[in-house]
Amino acid sequence: MEQKKKQDHKFYGGFRYAIEGILTGIRQEQNMKMHCIMTVLVVLAGFFFEISKIEWCICLLLCGLIMALELVNTSVEAVVDLVTEKRKPLAKIAKDTAAGAVLIAALFSAVIGCIIFVPKIMEWFTFF
Repeated sequence: MEQKKKQDHKFYGGFRYAIEGILTGIRQEQNMKMHCIMTVLVVLAGFFFEISKIEWCICLLLCGLIMALELVNTSVEAVVDLVTEKRKPLAKIAKDTAAGAVLIAALFSAVIGCIIFVPKIMEWFTFF
Protein backbone atom coordinates (compact mmCIF):
# COMPACT_ATOMS: atom_id res chain seq x y z
CA MET A 1 0.00 0.00 0.00
CA GLU A 2 2.88 2.38 0.83
CA GLN A 3 4.42 1.76 -2.63
CA LYS A 4 1.11 2.75 -4.28
CA LYS A 5 1.08 6.07 -2.39
CA LYS A 6 4.65 6.81 -3.55
CA GLN A 7 3.72 6.05 -7.16
CA ASP A 8 0.61 8.26 -6.96
CA HIS A 9 2.68 11.06 -5.41
CA LYS A 10 5.25 10.82 -8.23
CA PHE A 11 2.50 10.75 -10.84
CA TYR A 12 0.59 13.75 -9.52
CA GLY A 13 3.78 15.53 -8.51
CA GLY A 14 4.95 15.33 -12.13
CA PHE A 15 1.77 17.05 -13.26
CA ARG A 16 2.19 19.69 -10.57
CA TYR A 17 5.73 20.46 -11.70
CA ALA A 18 4.67 20.59 -15.34
CA ILE A 19 1.81 22.97 -14.60
CA GLU A 20 4.15 25.08 -12.48
CA GLY A 21 6.55 25.24 -15.45
CA ILE A 22 3.77 26.33 -17.81
CA LEU A 23 2.60 29.03 -15.40
CA THR A 24 6.17 30.23 -14.88
CA GLY A 25 6.59 30.50 -18.65
CA ILE A 26 3.38 32.50 -18.96
CA ARG A 27 4.27 34.81 -16.08
CA GLN A 28 7.89 35.45 -17.04
CA GLU A 29 8.03 35.29 -20.83
CA GLN A 30 6.50 38.06 -22.93
CA ASN A 31 6.47 35.83 -26.01
CA MET A 32 4.57 33.11 -24.15
CA LYS A 33 1.93 35.66 -23.18
CA MET A 34 1.64 36.62 -26.85
CA HIS A 35 1.29 32.97 -27.88
CA CYS A 36 -1.49 32.53 -25.31
CA ILE A 37 -3.32 35.60 -26.62
CA MET A 38 -2.98 34.37 -30.20
CA THR A 39 -4.28 30.94 -29.17
CA VAL A 40 -7.37 32.55 -27.63
CA LEU A 41 -7.90 34.56 -30.83
CA VAL A 42 -7.55 31.42 -32.97
CA VAL A 43 -10.07 29.57 -30.80
CA LEU A 44 -12.53 32.48 -30.97
CA ALA A 45 -12.08 32.71 -34.75
CA GLY A 46 -12.57 28.94 -34.98
CA PHE A 47 -15.92 29.17 -33.22
CA PHE A 48 -16.97 32.25 -35.19
CA PHE A 49 -16.15 30.75 -38.59
CA GLU A 50 -17.28 27.24 -37.60
CA ILE A 51 -14.12 25.54 -38.80
CA SER A 52 -14.14 21.80 -39.48
CA LYS A 53 -12.87 19.14 -37.08
CA ILE A 54 -9.71 18.72 -39.14
CA GLU A 55 -9.13 22.49 -39.13
CA TRP A 56 -9.62 22.47 -35.34
CA CYS A 57 -7.05 19.71 -35.00
CA ILE A 58 -4.56 21.57 -37.16
CA CYS A 59 -5.06 24.89 -35.34
CA LEU A 60 -4.86 23.39 -31.86
CA LEU A 61 -1.86 21.24 -32.76
CA LEU A 62 0.01 24.25 -34.11
CA CYS A 63 -0.87 26.44 -31.11
CA GLY A 64 0.26 23.69 -28.75
CA LEU A 65 3.46 23.17 -30.73
CA ILE A 66 4.37 26.84 -30.59
CA MET A 67 3.72 27.09 -26.86
CA ALA A 68 5.68 23.88 -26.19
CA LEU A 69 8.61 25.15 -28.25
CA GLU A 70 8.49 28.47 -26.40
CA LEU A 71 8.78 26.59 -23.10
CA VAL A 72 11.73 24.58 -24.46
CA ASN A 73 13.33 27.82 -25.65
CA THR A 74 12.87 29.31 -22.19
CA SER A 75 14.44 26.25 -20.57
CA VAL A 76 17.42 26.33 -22.96
CA GLU A 77 17.98 30.01 -22.17
CA ALA A 78 17.74 29.33 -18.42
CA VAL A 79 20.22 26.44 -18.55
CA VAL A 80 22.68 28.41 -20.66
CA ASP A 81 22.44 31.35 -18.26
CA LEU A 82 22.91 28.97 -15.32
CA VAL A 83 26.04 27.44 -16.82
CA THR A 84 27.80 30.61 -17.90
CA GLU A 85 27.56 34.36 -17.44
CA LYS A 86 30.22 35.02 -20.07
CA ARG A 87 29.39 35.47 -23.74
CA LYS A 88 30.42 32.28 -25.46
CA PRO A 89 29.85 31.26 -29.08
CA LEU A 90 28.26 27.91 -28.12
CA ALA A 91 25.92 29.60 -25.66
CA LYS A 92 24.83 31.99 -28.40
CA ILE A 93 24.23 29.10 -30.80
CA ALA A 94 22.11 27.27 -28.21
CA LYS A 95 19.98 30.32 -27.47
CA ASP A 96 19.64 31.48 -31.08
CA THR A 97 18.73 28.08 -32.48
CA ALA A 98 16.13 27.46 -29.77
CA ALA A 99 14.58 30.84 -30.53
CA GLY A 100 14.79 30.04 -34.24
CA ALA A 101 12.78 26.86 -33.70
CA VAL A 102 9.96 28.90 -32.18
CA LEU A 103 10.12 31.43 -35.00
CA ILE A 104 9.95 28.76 -37.70
CA ALA A 105 6.93 27.12 -36.05
CA ALA A 106 5.22 30.49 -35.60
CA LEU A 107 5.80 31.57 -39.20
CA PHE A 108 4.56 28.30 -40.69
CA SER A 109 1.60 28.36 -38.30
CA ALA A 110 0.72 31.88 -39.46
CA VAL A 111 0.81 30.75 -43.09
CA ILE A 112 -1.38 27.75 -42.30
CA GLY A 113 -3.71 30.01 -40.30
CA CYS A 114 -4.05 32.24 -43.35
CA ILE A 115 -4.80 29.23 -45.55
CA ILE A 116 -7.58 28.21 -43.15
CA PHE A 117 -9.04 31.60 -42.19
CA VAL A 118 -8.52 34.01 -45.12
CA PRO A 119 -11.05 32.26 -47.39
CA LYS A 120 -13.57 32.25 -44.54
CA ILE A 121 -12.95 35.95 -43.88
CA MET A 122 -13.34 36.75 -47.58
CA GLU A 123 -16.57 34.75 -47.71
CA TRP A 124 -17.85 36.55 -44.62
CA PHE A 125 -17.17 39.95 -46.21
CA THR A 126 -18.86 39.01 -49.48
CA PHE A 127 -21.88 37.88 -47.46
CA PHE A 128 -22.52 41.48 -46.40
